[in-house]
Amino acid sequence: MSTTVSIQPLTAPDPAHGATIDACTPQERITRSLLGYGVIAGPIYVAVSLAQALLREGFDLTRHEWSLLANGPWGWIQVANLVLTGLMVVAAAVGYRRRMTSGPGRRWTPRLLAVYGASLVAAGIFTADPMLGFPAGTPDGPPASISIHGILHIVAGGVGFMALIVATFVLARRFGHEGRRMYAAFSIATGAVFLAAFAGIASGSSTPATNLAFTAAVILMWVWVSATSLRLYRQQS
Repeated sequence: MSTTVSIQPLTAPDPAHGATIDACTPQERITRSLLGYGVIAGPIYVAVSLAQALLREGFDLTRHEWSLLANGPWGWIQVANLVLTGLMVVAAAVGYRRRMTSGPGRRWTPRLLAVYGASLVAAGIFTADPMLGFPAGTPDGPPASISIHGILHIVAGGVGFMALIVATFVLARRFGHEGRRMYAAFSIATGAVFLAAFAGIASGSSTPATNLAFTAAVILMWVWVSATSLRLYRQQS
């Protein structure tokens, strides 16, 4: 007597529909890889920026924004940091588009994240002008005039930050629709905090409190990107 053993492909439950789907398809692996870039982009950006802020001579967290780190002999590190993490966010946006096939925000969330990623790349290519005594030897004050690349850096940052702020509210609506109240509240709070901090820094205020609040808001925003990317990474299509 012979026994026939049937080997079934590995499947996982689909939380959205209560069905099972193939968890090891090439398409699923690609989607998870893309979303994984969204998970790690923030920690890389924050770690590299913070390390430079603490180690580079003349940099003061109470006076200087991280974008100024792209200047000076070691500026290439921050340029690479902006470009590489920007490309990671663009890759993650593709993962969001592949994962979010239905429901609120399925079109605009990936688009807005892609705009933010592209803005980081542009901010790395068009660096901020040296100012406020950094790098060492720079006059202690705002630049007498803003260069073309400095203007493009400001424009890229403004467009990218606004796109990311809108993305938090768009994704909050989706989380609310799915009944994920904690993620919805976190998204709204993150967007509101970052909007307030960005408005403060954009107003031209350079007080220690304003600068530190903006830095904290940037870190919070990256935590949001990592957290939402991780949630989609764990979710099955």
